Amino acid sequence: MSRNDDQLGDITLLGASVKEYPTDYCPGILQTFVNKHPGKEYVVTFNCPEFTSLCPITGQPDFARIVISYMPRKRMVESKSLKLYLFSFRNHGDFHEDCINIIADDLFRLMDPLYLEVTGIFTPRGGIAIYPFANRSDAEHEELAATRRREMLSTALSMSKPYN
Repeated sequence: MSRNDDQLGDITLLGASVKEYPTDYCPGILQTFVNKHPGKEYVVTFNCPEFTSLCPITGQPDFARIVISYMPRKRMVESKSLKLYLFSFRNHGDFHEDCINIIADDLFRLMDPLYLEVTGIFTPRGGIAIYPFANRSDAEHEELAATRRREMLSTALSMSKPYN
């Protein structure tokens, strides 16, 4: 069940040698392709262990693992374009929470998935680790989104209990 040109759409980065990586935030580099299994609910997960952005105050680099999971509708994000998009945060100055919400908004707008979530697992700096979580959904999957937010909050609250 191979793909035809119509299903591949405007994918131009995959298979092409990229000589220059974007050095500034670049959502326009994201590309999609047709989901060949519309109407089926399934999950696609990306584990991106080398995310880097800059602190907007100090300019120091922040490092994170970004985990993106989504349930596609008609379009899916192409992984090489996603890699280049995430790389474009390298010189972007924003707080961890902002980066995660920007990524969630950009991907939700790009693909219009049934459900999407983005988690940032940032390396501790100054003795503090930050793990922001953002999710988006269509109206039909809002209960899933609410459940996942409650689960993430419950996990965070259980981590905050004092040691016995």
